[in-house]
Amino acid sequence: MKKILITGGAGFIGSHVVRRFVLHHPEYHIYNLDALTYAGNLENLRDVENAPNYTFVKGDIVDASFIDSLISENDFHGIIHLAAESHVDRSISDPMSFVMTNVVGTVNLLNAAKKAWAGDMAGRRFYHVSTDEVYGELHDPGTFFLETTKYDPRSPYSASKASSDHFVRAYHNTYKLPVVISNCSNNYGPNHFPEKLIPLMIHNILNNKPLPVYGKGENIRDWLFVEDHARAIDVIFHKGVNGDTYNIGGHNEWTNIDLVKLLCGLMDKKLGRAEGESAALITYVTDRAGHDLRYAIDATKLSEELGWKPSLQFEEGLERTVDWYLNNKEWLHNVTSGEYKGYYDSMYVNR
Repeated sequence: MKKILITGGAGFIGSHVVRRFVLHHPEYHIYNLDALTYAGNLENLRDVENAPNYTFVKGDIVDASFIDSLISENDFHGIIHLAAESHVDRSISDPMSFVMTNVVGTVNLLNAAKKAWAGDMAGRRFYHVSTDEVYGELHDPGTFFLETTKYDPRSPYSASKASSDHFVRAYHNTYKLPVVISNCSNNYGPNHFPEKLIPLMIHNILNNKPLPVYGKGENIRDWLFVEDHARAIDVIFHKGVNGDTYNIGGHNEWTNIDLVKLLCGLMDKKLGRAEGESAALITYVTDRAGHDLRYAIDATKLSEELGWKPSLQFEEGLERTVDWYLNNKEWLHNVTSGEYKGYYDSMYVNR
């Protein structure tokens, strides 16, 4: 069996990628490498943890000697790199942790792969999963991020991801490392740690807590169901061209306030509440420093060259997401209490 290493596989997007590869590719043995920080949770993978083609490895990509040993001792045919610090608010308060994980950690993986694959790169692939935030923000309606859009990162988080993208391309150009990169829009779906917009709002509505909306809620994001992202990663990993970049988007733009109001209405119906009861919890808070106004992805290249398209309409995906959280309240309680309760309360509830 070919061995595939997936970094950050216990996180939100990573767990969906791991599950897809374990279930859809029995010809691979999937190694899930995760440091199990606050956003990594093995509960996300209970349904596949005993699969014969799955192995979990606890470790930190910042630890260069560990990464070098792991990759040199295993004949990995592919590395799918998702491990990252990803929350913009936290990057503003603690940029160095983002530099270490997103930049140094990525270079550690590149160095180890380059060393292990030296002289035998045929059939290998280093897949780096990035974000649309590296492109900055869009000002003109009707414009979209393309694979050729100039980078203009505007937060420590997006700067760290932009840097890691550049290192991946540099290793391809300098050392001929076989790489692909994808830049994706905002994801939503099951197993999302409630620091991001949609799961935070679901959690707070359930607990009758304020729903913090930055500024006037006018910021626009392109939303993609996480399982569609995992499917895109599968397609790019197997069919993408070495050295190429692929944008992944949902063709699905919403202002934050319109999304929150839609979610409030859906939650009211699901919980049997009066219409408008959840929306009354909306609280406008001071806008984030350097908050980009609009992101939107043009995924034409991925669609035309590799045949991928989103499978769900947003309303359907959002309802599936809400149903998952309502059916998994114990999971939601566990990740917002105990070891991480102080962190969660201070940063994302008591604004």
